[in-house]
Formats: sequence, C-alpha cells, structure tokens
Amino acid sequence: MIVLKSPHELALMREAGRIVARTLAALQERVQPGVTTAQLGALAHQIITEHGAIPSFENYPCLKPGGSPFPAAVCTSVNEEVVHGIPGPRVLKEGDIISLDVGAIHQGYHGDAAITVRVGEISEETVRLMEVTVGALEAGIAQARPGRRLWDVIRAIQSHVESHGFNVVREYQGHGIGQEMHEEPSIPNFLNNSGPRPRNVLLRPGLTIALEPMVVAGGWRTRVLADKWTVVTRDGELSAHFEHTIAVTEEGPEILTRL
Repeated sequence: MIVLKSPHELALMREAGRIVARTLAALQERVQPGVTTAQLGALAHQIITEHGAIPSFENYPCLKPGGSPFPAAVCTSVNEEVVHGIPGPRVLKEGDIISLDVGAIHQGYHGDAAITVRVGEISEETVRLMEVTVGALEAGIAQARPGRRLWDVIRAIQSHVESHGFNVVREYQGHGIGQEMHEEPSIPNFLNNSGPRPRNVLLRPGLTIALEPMVVAGGWRTRVLADKWTVVTRDGELSAHFEHTIAVTEEGPEILTRL
C-alpha cells in the first residue's frame, strides 16, 4: 500500500533528511587516503545520535539466510562494491571511490541518501561514471511531479545512464519511504521489456520516494559476499551510487535530504 504523507509528516521527514545531509557532508570531508571505513562508521553514528536521531541501518535485519543484522550507521562501499558495504578495517587509498549511504530516523520518520566520493585523484573515466550517476538521479528527480507516472522516473534514469555507455544495476532499487525505510512503491532503475514491470504508479502530492541509481562501468550483474551484505559487481568493474529522498508536491519534486 502506498502511503501519502501529510504536511506534518513531511516536516518530520525534512528534519530527518537534514540530519542525513549533515552526516554525509561530514563524512565527505573526512574521506582521504589512510582513513578506514570503520572510522567513517563511527563518525556517522556520532553525528546522527548527536542530532537526537536513530541510525536507520543499525540492526536492520539481513534478508539473506543466515545473515546478521547490519552493524553500522552507514554503508561504505568501495570501488566494485555497489551497496551495503560494512565499515571495518579497510583503509582507503588514493584513486578509490566510496559510496556512503546514510539513513536516519527522526520522530519515527526516515531520511535516506547516498553519495559517492573520490579518494584523492581518480581517473577521468571514473569521474565520468560519477557524473553520469549524478545526472541520472537528477533526471529521475525532474520527473517526480504530480501527473507523471513511476515509469517516467525509471525511464529517465535508465535512458540517461545507457545513453552514456554505462549500465544500471538491476537487482537493487529505490523505494518508497516514510515511517518504514522501505515502503511501496518499489522503484527499479530500469524497465524490463521482456518480463514483469513495476506498477506504473500515478505520482501524487504527498508521495515520498528514495531514488538511487546504482551505475556500473561494466555489466549489471552482481553477487553478495560472504558477509551476506556487501554487494559487488560480478565482473569487478567500478560502481557509483547516489540517492536522495524526494517528496512529490504540488510545486514539483522537493529534495528532503539536502541542507
């Protein structure tokens, strides 16, 4: 069931979104060669809780059989890691890229956003991968307005990515968001012409969604590591990930996860 949010609920989600944005800004400043992903995890927990919020991801149940709940406040996914990387002893090095995915709960409502950050100098092709992923997110956001349909959003994301020679990951997707981290509708980043398609939902004011293109330099297929969380590209090629929580309003799309 899709739940449209009231003005009061949107106000709570704006604050959750601001906490997420502040956390991501602080993490981005901290990223540099020699920093461990565990240090980034500790900083994310500190900032979210100092703002009186609860980290959305901590203790989130694992959907894989035998997996433990997620142990951190941020997903740190480096290079070929697409999403759900667990902070730990890994040391960032010059030329890496890292996806930082943060969620926070404020008075019962979630905000969720992600950025991909360069570690020192990176190649021109990696810069292009990141720029195309940002562009795909912006293209999707531009379609999130009353009267449009979910397929308009998805088509805009997929078209932007594929027109630049990259691919979208197909096994993971965006989602509705509110009192739950993952609500209806599910929002894949591609339209499957030969199989089932997502519901072509009419976008109405009060709808809140998390758009998150995950874009890869190689093939779109992925696999999950032994920790039951970390998703990597099957061919080892780089991945970039950007995400915002969006509210559909009468005036158009409102990004809730920015300062």
